[in-house]
Amino acid sequence: MTDSPQMDDQTRLQDHRLVLVTGPSGAGRSTAIDALEDLGYEVIDNLPLSLVPRLIEGEPLGRPIALGLDVRNRDFNATALIELIDGLTRDPRVGLEVLYLDCAVPELIRRYSQTRRRHPLAPAETPDDGVAREIDLLAPIRVRADHLIDTTEMSPHDLKAELGRWFDRGTAARLAVSLQSFSYKRGLPRGVDMVFDCRFLRNPHWETTLRDLDGRDRAVEDYVRADPRFAEFFDRLQGLLLFLLPATVAEGKAHLSIGFGCTGGQHRSVAVAEMLAKALAEAGWPVSKRHRELERRVAALGNGVKGA
Repeated sequence: MTDSPQMDDQTRLQDHRLVLVTGPSGAGRSTAIDALEDLGYEVIDNLPLSLVPRLIEGEPLGRPIALGLDVRNRDFNATALIELIDGLTRDPRVGLEVLYLDCAVPELIRRYSQTRRRHPLAPAETPDDGVAREIDLLAPIRVRADHLIDTTEMSPHDLKAELGRWFDRGTAARLAVSLQSFSYKRGLPRGVDMVFDCRFLRNPHWETTLRDLDGRDRAVEDYVRADPRFAEFFDRLQGLLLFLLPATVAEGKAHLSIGFGCTGGQHRSVAVAEMLAKALAEAGWPVSKRHRELERRVAALGNGVKGA
């Protein structure tokens, strides 16, 4: 039995894989682009945003494309990039991943001081001004990232090794597994493949000694583990994922994103994501973690917003 033309078209249209590489100037975007090129990606740097959709109008290249995008793009603005990301995510022809290279502000300023280069957002001012503006401009993009790599303590060699771990297409077993915690109050994270609701577990929020902590703290983890329903839930969850991950590799997927939600995104979902990440890593799977609401809180505090 032969496949129909419709099935052939569907298979072909699913072959567009794009990795959008962005982040603040000085965080290592150029190093990342070079590393992805070495890994066999077709690299295009600073393509105008308006031209990106044209990349998927023709035949697939047979290899993924890495697009370097930052504030130096001719028509760059955060709203346009968000619309581009959302549009590509909805497009059935495209497998999209957003790679955000982050870095602590003091380190960004230090790097600019070493190179004596002008910041693109502060050509006539100090790098401090440009870094602050760019961090604020890119904040909504950072939240939408599938991969977040903090390069503050990384050398270029370290960054290349980390990218090789996540984006090397030569080893099928290197399925990139991303675990994300979130609050249902703010909606589901973008691009998750499956979601697990942790709200049935006891809520540490109602314990005054735990309220200001989060799921990364041992006391919160112990509290969540003590729920009579936790052990069976976690065993079943771990078993399910260890069954599904090899099947996902066999399907040819390069990335699997799993969300864990609770009411505030601070305690239960964070604790479960942390514990599962450890279990999957011990089983040999490369795992990255994102805690969306904790990141929002840190960003809000950095901008002087209290009570976030």
